[in-house]
Parts: sequence; C-alpha cells; structure tokens
Amino acid sequence: MTSKVKAIVLTGNGVNCEMEMAHACRLAGADVIDIVHISELLFGEKRLSDYTFLNLPGGFLDGNDLGSAKAGANRFLHARIADSNEMLIEELLQFISAGKLILGVCNGFQLMVKLGLLPALGGNFTKQSSTLTFNDSGRFEDRWVYLKANAQSPCIFTRGIDVVYYPVRHGEGKFVPESEAILQQIDKKNLYALKYCTADGNITMDYPANPNGAVSAIAGLCNETGRLFGLMPHPEAYLHRTNHPRWTREDLPEEGQGLAIFRNAINFIRSKIF
Repeated sequence: MTSKVKAIVLTGNGVNCEMEMAHACRLAGADVIDIVHISELLFGEKRLSDYTFLNLPGGFLDGNDLGSAKAGANRFLHARIADSNEMLIEELLQFISAGKLILGVCNGFQLMVKLGLLPALGGNFTKQSSTLTFNDSGRFEDRWVYLKANAQSPCIFTRGIDVVYYPVRHGEGKFVPESEAILQQIDKKNLYALKYCTADGNITMDYPANPNGAVSAIAGLCNETGRLFGLMPHPEAYLHRTNHPRWTREDLPEEGQGLAIFRNAINFIRSKIF
C-alpha cells in the first residue's frame, strides 16, 4: 500500500508563486493539490494533518516587514488556532514529527530559516541558527544560476540531481550561519543540498554565479532527515523547456529541470504509509 500524495501550497499576503508551485505538484503527480491561505489554518478551516506535502512558495510574505519572512515566522510561532487551545507551531511540529515533507522556495526558504526549521541542528525546529540577508550586490537579483547538488546530502528532494539551472529572484538571499560552529555542523552533516556553481559544476563565491554572496555558496539546505528542504532559486519556474531563457536557441528536453525536485518528493511520499 502506498500513500496518497496530498499537497498543500500555503499562500498569504504578498506570496506570488503559489500557482506555479501548485502546477509543479500537479505535473509531478500529486493526487490532491490545495492552495490554502494562511488565514484558513488560523481559523481552523484547513488542517495540516490532512496533507502529506507542505509547499511554501516565494514572494514577499507580509511585505517582508522585520526582514524577509520574519513577520510570517512570528505568526507561526505565536498565533493560536481559532476556537482551539492549539498553537499553529504545534500543528506544524506534529506535521514534521509524522515524517511528512516540507519544501520552501525563496520566501518559503526564508520562512523556514527564520522559524528554525532549517537547518534544525539536533532536531530543534524552533530555534533560529542562521539567516538570509541582503545580497552583497545591494540590489534585487533576477537572473538564472547554476547549482551543484551534494551527492552526500540526506536531502530527499535532490536525489539523482547533479548540476541544474534555475532562476533566482530575491533581494535577501545571502545565507549566513549564526557562527562558524553552525557552518561546521552543516558541512559535517552534509545539510547543504545545493551550492552556487559555474556552468561546469565548480562551486563558486564569484558574482554573478553566486548572486548574493551566500556563505560557503549555500543555495539550499535540508534538515538531518532530508525531509525538510529550502532553497533560494525557483525550481517551479523551470517546468518546461519554454521557461528556459535560451529555449529558442538551444536544443532542450521538453521537461524543465525544476520538476525533478517535486517528483522526488512525491515519489518518496508514495513509498511511505502515513
């Protein structure tokens, strides 16, 4: 018996990539795809427990007040579900403890980091130990970048991936750990799932291949189980060859490279019983 894949794509004020993320889940074979506003969770109209795959899309949640996704993180940590004694963070932690999957892209990655879901060293999911801050360029970066996957990472989402090409669209994408000790643990446990690289796969700190100056060129992180994953680049923005900026000049496969992230997640869920 395999699990039915029920994907929830969480939206809110300022989120703008929910349709693309839902479409990616659809193309990858999810059985149910619901786009749900954060207010529906807060009022108890929808429950995370009804789903197996939580998607946190990109955008500018709450206008990025207090810094990218910080206001959204505070809401998760301190908001109570209406007509209930349960906190929203408790429902999220139950979702994680059930072994289900979470993917955060761009603003969604920022939310996961500010919440403490990533890198969540030692399994502490509510202590922020890193941040995503202003790009070294001092400006919003909208460009395509190459990414090198870490074959030693426990990340479920990047299995079978080597070098991929995705777009970035962010002003606060620079990954910075709280301390050198945190970075050493990330390295030791292979929690860096993706790093910025050159076209031939060499990890780089050089701009613009590394578009934000991320420490150790980190573009994506997972937790120790590999079931929680966040990245600054947008895989949902490359689902078909016509999404590629050079699709009229290069012989490209019909399927865009971003779909592999979602297919890996959905195949993993199907292999489990929740």
